[in-house]
Amino acid sequence: MYYDFDEIIPRRNTRSYKWDSTDDDRVLPLWVADMDFRTAQPVVDALARRVQHGIFGYVRVPDEYYAAVTGWFARRHGWHIEREWIVYTSGVVPALSVIIKALTRPGDGVVVQTPVYNCFFSSIRNNGCRVVTNPLLYEANTYRIDFDDLERKTADPSVKLMLLCNPHNPAGRVWSRDELRRIGEICRHNGVKVVADEIHCELVYPGHTYTPFASIDESLLQNSITCLSPSKAFNLAGLQIANIVSCDEAVRQAIDRAININEVCDVNPFGIEATIAAYNEGEEWLTQLLDYLKVNYDFMCRFFRTFLPQIPVTKLEGTYLVWTDCRALRLDSDTLQARLLKQAGLWLNSGTMYGAEGEGFVRWNIACPRSVLHEALMRFRSFVESLSANR
Repeated sequence: MYYDFDEIIPRRNTRSYKWDSTDDDRVLPLWVADMDFRTAQPVVDALARRVQHGIFGYVRVPDEYYAAVTGWFARRHGWHIEREWIVYTSGVVPALSVIIKALTRPGDGVVVQTPVYNCFFSSIRNNGCRVVTNPLLYEANTYRIDFDDLERKTADPSVKLMLLCNPHNPAGRVWSRDELRRIGEICRHNGVKVVADEIHCELVYPGHTYTPFASIDESLLQNSITCLSPSKAFNLAGLQIANIVSCDEAVRQAIDRAININEVCDVNPFGIEATIAAYNEGEEWLTQLLDYLKVNYDFMCRFFRTFLPQIPVTKLEGTYLVWTDCRALRLDSDTLQARLLKQAGLWLNSGTMYGAEGEGFVRWNIACPRSVLHEALMRFRSFVESLSANR
């Protein structure tokens, strides 16, 4: 069926975290990472059937759930996940937290590649561990990995884990097989286990290929844990469902203990039904979504080249989160975010949320109808022009 991603679906006054976190009705929120698109119709239908039952008690995760997850990754990505490798939980952030709790002790170091998803920092610190940064290198409007620095950081015997964002938020990189293999070899050599956050894995554009880190070879499979969820690809974040994948039974047992300590062992029935429907019947919707998002990104790039050439747009290989280099505006990121919100009614994410290396940048969520994106771009242009005129 055809999906109309241009449709404006009102979200204000629906208890939306994205839209209802301000009382100002003029604000356009292009910040938190959920989409303004209705999910695939098979998912809606599956949830409607579940609602009609009318009883929403505690739930068991059925065989169909595991078959849907393993079938999807085998079909789309050539990764054969065994059912027993899967530990379900309520979200990727809780998953990261319980993995850190299970596999570290307070004071241990955990490597992250900054600028990176802000909850990496809180998950590490909340478990009493140290953030160890391996800053990405920014050049030619994209990022690459500083492997020499990664080698030095992981050589420290107190460093136990690396949180890998694949695809990377907010850098927009879809790491190549060679890059992932080199990360894996460095970490394995230094006794550092890789925790791959692959929540954005379906959001990849032509010319790029998502490679599951654990699928590359047996040694990387053995030395890694992967966190997965349909939530970003199918706009299901509020349904609270995710999977932790590990082939190591002892690691799974440690994670299971941490899940129960953190009391994030239960999932809700809607997350289960949505996952089954998305993975079994949602592929056509996802194909159309990716086409639409790619046109949104190209539209944004043309707009900046035409009207705001002083502000580079980072190359987007994956995710729907666009990183723009606003250092030419001579405002720090937090000030820029605050002034955009107050003066232009445009809510973006400050780059410093993602580490010190994000200073001078802002993050855009372009998973919205194109007319909304155009209005946001026009507001941003007007703000920049007024900023220049008042200097």
